[in-house]
Amino acid sequence: MKKSLVALAILAAAGVASAQSSVTLFGVVDVNYAHGSGSGVGSSSKSQITDSGYNSSRIGFRGTEDLGGGMSASFWLEAGVNPDNGTGDATNTNNQTTGASTGNGLTFNRRSTVSLASGLGELRLGRDYTPQFWNQTVFDPFGTNGVGTTQTLNSGGALMGSVGVRASNSVGYFLPGNLGGFYGQFQTYMGENNKNGLATEKDGNGSAIRLGYANGPVNVALATSSTRYAATATTGKVKTTNLGGSYDFGVAQAMALVTRDKVASTPTSVTGKGALIGALVPMGAGQIRVAYSTYKTDAATTPKSKKWALGYVHNLSKRTALYTTFARVTNSGGASQALNGAVTAANNRSTGYDFGIKHSF
Repeated sequence: MKKSLVALAILAAAGVASAQSSVTLFGVVDVNYAHGSGSGVGSSSKSQITDSGYNSSRIGFRGTEDLGGGMSASFWLEAGVNPDNGTGDATNTNNQTTGASTGNGLTFNRRSTVSLASGLGELRLGRDYTPQFWNQTVFDPFGTNGVGTTQTLNSGGALMGSVGVRASNSVGYFLPGNLGGFYGQFQTYMGENNKNGLATEKDGNGSAIRLGYANGPVNVALATSSTRYAATATTGKVKTTNLGGSYDFGVAQAMALVTRDKVASTPTSVTGKGALIGALVPMGAGQIRVAYSTYKTDAATTPKSKKWALGYVHNLSKRTALYTTFARVTNSGGASQALNGAVTAANNRSTGYDFGIKHSF
């Protein structure tokens, strides 16, 4: 009788443990051959074996514990990796240039968060994607990966600073998923500087919000953010606003995005504006991707870059795909954007292509 009771107690304890929590190992390995070439005086070309042409290479751990009463706790640790050479991606500890790392070691740079969720939404703390980035990647047919990445991020990233994609030391709130298609994210992040009355005390501080609606074939979202940065003479501020949308016609999913980035600082301010239009077209076991994106600023010479990108993805299975992309960028007003590591002269063109394989687990 005693042995039976002990066995039942062990089984009950094991059942409670398995019902309460779960941990998952996941990742993506994406390697490709990439080539880029420039034009004009001083230009160069480059060929390389690199990564993340279709999906960002990564390895991660995530887990959830059921706390009962509709509440759960979870964690997410995700590290960017470079499978072409075995190194890890860089991160940023304080949303400022002083906190940037050189990478090489494995860091959970992509996301490192802990959260509590209930029917009222989710509270998330740690390093996470910013609301201003989500529209950039969701409404880009190339998902901001590879040579086809939208110019609204390639060119605009210089104005957005260290939080154009992710922010460290953040507190975020996500609306619950039962609002009839409406969704949203609010985030505040800190540079964690001493309060000393200097221009640097709020360096890296910021907040952002994203609100959207997705139902059936329609998805549309608006995001805006404001981030403090220390300038030479005074405290500068970067404001980013973007609006994106997509509509799935069945035969193709159309996408569009408009962006505006403003750096307000002394002695000068710069405003950048960008736009994208593109589509995803199913084709048998694969998908055609096409996009046109442009970005310009009101700096002295009005630099502007325009990019065409065309790609194809062939799915060998649900987890493995072959892909290729070709892109060309045209510069004017002193701009010199180049592709795949090449160098191009100001006001000249650059072309690039990649083809590779992606496997997820």
